[in-house]
Amino acid sequence: MMASGLNAFFLAAALTVSVGFAGPEEVNEVVSRARAYLGSEEALEAVRTVHFRGNLTTGDNLKAEIEIIFKKPYRQRIVTTTRERREITALDGYEAWQRYEDLKDPERWRMSLMQKEQVKRLRANTWENLAFYRGIERKGGRIEDLGMAEVGGHAARKLSFVHDTGSVFTRYFDKQTGRLLLTENEQGGTIREEGEIMAGGIRFPKRIITLMKLQDGKQRSVTIEFTAIAINESFADELFVVPPVVPIPAKPN
Repeated sequence: MMASGLNAFFLAAALTVSVGFAGPEEVNEVVSRARAYLGSEEALEAVRTVHFRGNLTTGDNLKAEIEIIFKKPYRQRIVTTTRERREITALDGYEAWQRYEDLKDPERWRMSLMQKEQVKRLRANTWENLAFYRGIERKGGRIEDLGMAEVGGHAARKLSFVHDTGSVFTRYFDKQTGRLLLTENEQGGTIREEGEIMAGGIRFPKRIITLMKLQDGKQRSVTIEFTAIAINESFADELFVVPPVVPIPAKPN
């Protein structure tokens, strides 16, 4: 998550490289168990889009509505809205952009294109949210097994999903059930999931709690409480493509 503002908490990826301990058959067993916990193979393979709606709260009590869309293969859109401001971050293949809007003054807005490394991380993030842990090898990445660990009293298997772009998602799966217990990034941030919402025959979290370290050493938390999740809706291309910059006519004197 290299973007600024609220959406920054959903775009980051770890960049550490680790050493694996197990063979591909054992790793595949862990992945298969994790997928089975989420839903059937038929349901997971049928996913083309995922649409989240909910409410976001930060540790310093900033509140916003949030909407997140993932669309195969590499489209993503995150919109956070407060009383005063709307922030949009979108990915369209190899292009990504951000727009900030002042809701009290429509003429006050700014838009910027995201840099190459930011686009790479967005692409990795999009793939991760649509692939459900399987198939990273087909796109030049790999899964590294980091052995056993313990999370909240649960025995867990620790796997790193290493993308060819450099992004890494390190996840801890419950050894018995395959449930995702924790996700980490290289900056010391953590993501925990709580509760569940069923959509399209797939189990999604009801709540996501992100804890990130800031440059000054302090930590900031962000909690998203989902109110609705939908699978395989249709979305217009205009939601993702870089919008044209139309000059605003000058006000008459």
